[in-house]
Amino acid sequence: MAIEGQFPQGLGINRRQTTMGSVALEPFLNNDEEAWGVIRAYSPDTLDPVWEFPLGNITWGGVLSTDGDLVFGGGKDGYFVALDANTGELKWKASLGGQVNAAPMTYAVNGKQYIAIAAGSSLFTFALSD
Repeated sequence: MAIEGQFPQGLGINRRQTTMGSVALEPFLNNDEEAWGVIRAYSPDTLDPVWEFPLGNITWGGVLSTDGDLVFGGGKDGYFVALDANTGELKWKASLGGQVNAAPMTYAVNGKQYIAIAAGSSLFTFALSD
C-alpha cells in the first residue's frame, strides 16, 4: 500500500526559503487543473494496481496498514479514512478539521489497539472495534 500524489501535466512544486531557514514546498498549478492524491494498492506479484481510493486533494502524509486488513490515511482536505485493505472500500471517514500531513501510527494498551494521527494542531486517537 502506498499513498501517492498524482500531479496533472502542468503542476510543479515551488521551492522557497522560509524565514526560519527551512524549505517549504508549495504546489502550483497551470491550466487551472486541480491536484489530487490517492491511496493505491499494488499486487506484490505483478506490481499492477489492484485498487485506488481518491482522497480529493494533494496528500503529503503516509498510510498505515493493520493486521486487521485495514488501511488508514488522510489528506490536506482534513479527512482521515479507513479502507478495506483487500478492496479499497471505504469503511470509515472522519473530518479532523485540519490538514492530515502526518503518517498515522498504531499502539496497544492492555490488549486494545489504537490509531493516532496528527491533523492541524491536534492529535486524534481512535480505538479499533473489538
